[in-house]
Amino acid sequence: MINEVMEVENGINPNSSDLFDDDGRLKRTGSVWTAYAHLITGVIGAGVLSLAWAMAQLGWFLGILCIVLFSAITLYTANLLADCYRSPHPVTGKRNTTYMDAVKVHLGGKMHVYCGVVQYGMLAGYGIGYTITIALSVVTILKNGCYAKNGIEAPACRFSFNPYMIAVGIIEIVLSQIPNFHDLAWLSILAAIMSFGYSFIGVGLSLATVIQGKGAKTYLFWNTQAHISANDVWNKLAALGNVALASAIAQISIDIQDSLKSSPAENKVMKKANVLGMSTMAIIFLLCSCSGYAAFGSLTPSNILDSSGFKKPLWLVDSANVFIIIHLIGAYQVLIQPFYHIVEILASERWPNSSFITKEHPVKIGKMIISMNLFRLVWRSIFVVVATVLAMALPFFNYMLSLLGAIGFWPSTIYFPVEMHIVRNKIRKGSFKWIGLQTLSVTCFLVSVVAACGAIQGLTKAVGKHKPFMYEE
Repeated sequence: MINEVMEVENGINPNSSDLFDDDGRLKRTGSVWTAYAHLITGVIGAGVLSLAWAMAQLGWFLGILCIVLFSAITLYTANLLADCYRSPHPVTGKRNTTYMDAVKVHLGGKMHVYCGVVQYGMLAGYGIGYTITIALSVVTILKNGCYAKNGIEAPACRFSFNPYMIAVGIIEIVLSQIPNFHDLAWLSILAAIMSFGYSFIGVGLSLATVIQGKGAKTYLFWNTQAHISANDVWNKLAALGNVALASAIAQISIDIQDSLKSSPAENKVMKKANVLGMSTMAIIFLLCSCSGYAAFGSLTPSNILDSSGFKKPLWLVDSANVFIIIHLIGAYQVLIQPFYHIVEILASERWPNSSFITKEHPVKIGKMIISMNLFRLVWRSIFVVVATVLAMALPFFNYMLSLLGAIGFWPSTIYFPVEMHIVRNKIRKGSFKWIGLQTLSVTCFLVSVVAACGAIQGLTKAVGKHKPFMYEE
């Protein structure tokens, strides 16, 4: 009860039954649309603009097949996970408020520890990776302006990433004081709108290029006439991994579901949000990847909106990068919220009588009263500072994030949902359904291995190219 009461802002009657669910925790207000916004914010990141590069490596047939297939697999396992939010019954059972709780209840042993390491390791990594990506978009805007003024070969058009990473860290320290998913809906809605904005700008610029007759030559599979080098093979493996990892949502699914109202049943609402989110995701992924590949062909850049992609119209490219910046600033908070949450839960359980950890302090800003918690302020600020310093020290961390994603894709998105579904429904070992589920799991495990190999190769090249704290572009 202490954990819930501490989140009630001062001035509200804590004894009011309207504030709490039947299990004594704060009443949740989330709906299918807030869950949808969280999913869009978490899944459709700037990485969607790199899917055109993946399509260029795989060709039309395999590229489209992979996007559709992995979207369908992710939707299926996300719906399996939605039924694990309550146990033993998916509607009337006890709530499992974190992914670790769900795994612990259903699979027992130490499996939840492994789940936690994978889940929270990936989420913490996203904070570092997003800091780098936001700074890259800022630098892209500055470089575009410099090119327009001084020419494309101007030596002055190089900028250090460090000042912009520090600026991102300051903004995230402020936003990190938003207590939980219940209060993040407005930020997710804004971020989701931004993701649609830059995605459709990328699609529009690509289609305009094709309509003007400036599109490049493309291939059903890949350029079979060209010599395929070892680097091409690595790129194809990395592309397969990029497509698989782009649709992973398991790391935040349970936390999003925990923000939904208790009626109608959370699993039913979450499944509707999953269908809406995954359908939207698949459509945008296909639009961005197909149009980008049609525009650039085999020379498709890793991000069609960065400085190596479109150059004109400059104002539109810059607008897209502004949208990316706003979206990722919000997505940072959405993705890192479960990590904040678990640390604060563990701290309050370890020191339940500590006022530093549990007490809320009302702070008045104009006519608005917000609730501040000293532990939340200190711990979250420290995390953002550490993530920012690591982003500056390891500017190649996006490659490392790809490795983390590859390692975490199979257990978080496939293995745990499948195994919990087998346990919940008492599916007999050796039965047709059991064989089908295990085949799906093994296949996706192999995809994770392939993605990890591609990420290791990219990371090896990046380590030798970039110097800590000295990255500029």
